[in-house]
Amino acid sequence: MSFDRVRSLLFVPPSTQDHIKGVLNATVVLVMYGDYECSKSADVYRLIKVIGRQLSVSLGENYLCFIFRHFPQVQIHSHAQRAAEAAEAAAVQGQFWPMHEMLFSHQQELGNGYLVEYANNLGLDISQFLQDISKKVYIDRINEDTQSGLNSGVTAAPALFINGIRYSVGVARRRHRWKIEQLMAAIITASH
Repeated sequence: MSFDRVRSLLFVPPSTQDHIKGVLNATVVLVMYGDYECSKSADVYRLIKVIGRQLSVSLGENYLCFIFRHFPQVQIHSHAQRAAEAAEAAAVQGQFWPMHEMLFSHQQELGNGYLVEYANNLGLDISQFLQDISKKVYIDRINEDTQSGLNSGVTAAPALFINGIRYSVGVARRRHRWKIEQLMAAIITASH
């Protein structure tokens, strides 16, 4: 576990413009840059959900604030951009987090037909959803997230910032290993 000091600060501070679980004035604010088609992003998100539940029980609901920002890696994931657009289209209808969950749960099924099916399952206004996606209404929002990540030194998803400082797992045998104990320890350490 280490905090990468080179280009390690979060360039765009958390704000009400972000997708937030918790409160911005929480003891620890965790920002994740993620890609819906990236299996590591899904794995890290699952770890964060477990950690969030544990910390909420032991340290209170306002201990951890989780923020998700888009970082679709379009050069390697052909459906990542469209999935992010679907999440934004759902957000406007008050369903960001349910769509977010659905996209991470069905990473192998992110084609347009599936996105419409997920929107339908969430009870979204389908004509509005389709219109928003076909007109690429949320491209600027997604590009802003991506650019804020690039400005913070993010080169790949997933990337985490704990209280504004980049969290890195280090490289073990050329593979990044995200472990719940290490991430939990880093979150607890950041609060002191």
